[in-house]
Amino acid sequence: MTSIDCEETENAPLIEAREAEPLQSGELYSPADGMLGQAITEALAAPTAERLHLLSQLVLGIEEFMAQHPEERPWTCTRYSGTDGSSIFRGGLGLSIVIDPEGRLWRARNHEDFETTYVFVDNGCEIDTLTPLYAQMREYRPR
Repeated sequence: MTSIDCEETENAPLIEAREAEPLQSGELYSPADGMLGQAITEALAAPTAERLHLLSQLVLGIEEFMAQHPEERPWTCTRYSGTDGSSIFRGGLGLSIVIDPEGRLWRARNHEDFETTYVFVDNGCEIDTLTPLYAQMREYRPR
């Protein structure tokens, strides 16, 4: 694949071919990505009644690890309780993990997969309630 280098001229762009460069994502890798994948795998292997406690502990470990490595891409997780009794681990990159009242794990998008209400606090707006929309989510299952 040849990449194109454009230079604007008075009449039209001048296009020159140059040596191909590998495409790279603007996203940076974080050790938390692999750690979270492992945490989900471990939670799925646990009995459903133990998944919430186990995932909570593993996520806490990820947060502690990342706090000790500030040079890495920031990693955040905010915990919420869903209106149906679910537990929601809401990430800073637009995704959430939901553990429903039966102990099943779900992958959710932060905005599209919840009915959300807000409350005004001081000069800001914060989440008040989250109602999971499971029909729109993807369930995590053991491999």
